[in-house]
Amino acid sequence: MDYVRGGEGRRESKEAHRRSPCPRAHLLSPYERMNHPMKPAPPNPDEVNGLRLIFRALAHRNYRLFFGGQSISLIGTWMQQIAINWLVFRLTHSALLLGVVGFTSRIPTFVLAPLAGVFADRWNRHRMIVVTQILSMIQALLLAGLVFAGTIAVWHIIVLTLFLGLINAVDIPTRQSFVVDMLERKEDLGNAIALNSSMVNGARLIGPSLAGLLIAALGEGTCFLLNGLSFIAVIASLLAMRITRRRTENRKGKVLEGLREGFSYAFGFTPIRSLLLLLALVSLMGMPYMVLMPIFAENILHGGPKALGFLLGATGVGAITGSVYLASRKSVLGLGRIIVISSNLFGMGLVVFSLSRVFWLSLLAMLLTGFGMMVQMASTNTVLQTIVEENMRGRVMSFYTMAFMGMVPFGSLLGGSLANHIGAPYTVVIGGLSCILGSAWFAKNLPSLREMVYPIYVEKGILSEELP
Repeated sequence: MDYVRGGEGRRESKEAHRRSPCPRAHLLSPYERMNHPMKPAPPNPDEVNGLRLIFRALAHRNYRLFFGGQSISLIGTWMQQIAINWLVFRLTHSALLLGVVGFTSRIPTFVLAPLAGVFADRWNRHRMIVVTQILSMIQALLLAGLVFAGTIAVWHIIVLTLFLGLINAVDIPTRQSFVVDMLERKEDLGNAIALNSSMVNGARLIGPSLAGLLIAALGEGTCFLLNGLSFIAVIASLLAMRITRRRTENRKGKVLEGLREGFSYAFGFTPIRSLLLLLALVSLMGMPYMVLMPIFAENILHGGPKALGFLLGATGVGAITGSVYLASRKSVLGLGRIIVISSNLFGMGLVVFSLSRVFWLSLLAMLLTGFGMMVQMASTNTVLQTIVEENMRGRVMSFYTMAFMGMVPFGSLLGGSLANHIGAPYTVVIGGLSCILGSAWFAKNLPSLREMVYPIYVEKGILSEELP
């Protein structure tokens, strides 16, 4: 988040400082913060610029392996996601069942991610991710086999997407908290998160476009098969890593007690709570547009699977543009304001897309939507991972996963039900307006959040102070 140059102390701010993860929460009084200059920490003399600045996290061998393997695998993941939605729509022509499939794929994340966060703080994250990737490969190959055998039914899709949801409930929070384990220089964490987002959205750019072409030419089964084979790359890259063992919590401690501690930590500190609540609102109300995309492509824009691929590809272009922008930033400072702006852009993009009946305008709206969505999500991730205590990282990132991915199934179910009654365009309009209102709420609270985060940034050396 941003830092402030002055302002009167607030009772809530002082209370939050006492609860904050920073042991120097009372480093300066509000009066001293008003009368003494504060500025960002001095720059590193070895600081790089240009492309080396944008891709500096790739200097770390482990992260470079991770980036390469995931870049291949995630293309297959996006291909499978589009193929599943199109297959369900082809078999049923039901917006409700599209919502049901979206619900079953992500509801395990909402239920189980917090527990997975406890295990991510206690167990070897590297080994956990290897296991989840192997299971994901098996799931994709089972889908491919059923389609090629001609026996695929909607209930098969629901069961297998539920199985993948269970895998992702463990994989996503573990993978998010694993990023810091791959870096020797922790100051590159923000850049690694931005590059991670660029990797996801580069795959979003390529995967849906390939899926649209492959579905039209060879059918959905080919997408599932290629996704299954793509996991070989990420599994190989994980096995090639050399990860330094980290200190973990006592594994014999009670899991529910660890979960309670994580919940009290995350939701007892206002900045973390506010970031998670805004992300949850955006995911609940804004993200359901994804499961309704086949309806827009087929019934509103009359373009079929190719149009679907190009629309989601445009979302990927906007998202990767946003990730490159974040990767080029040198500091976490200013991300609070960027979260407000990007949430607004996401909401406005959804409103324009829902009202558009022209293909080129819909593509432009998807560009804006993709940019806003990615920047808001990655900025939230960066701020959270910057201010969190190391022994709570897995649990906080599990709540992040719960807010980002776990709320999507409820949004998918809600979106599918609303679309059946009022139509897909009005459903997406409601979602976009909700995101804009949530952004306004966050903007109103931003000044007090800056006050609370300030001592943590000082403790971590992100801000420095000069006192006479």
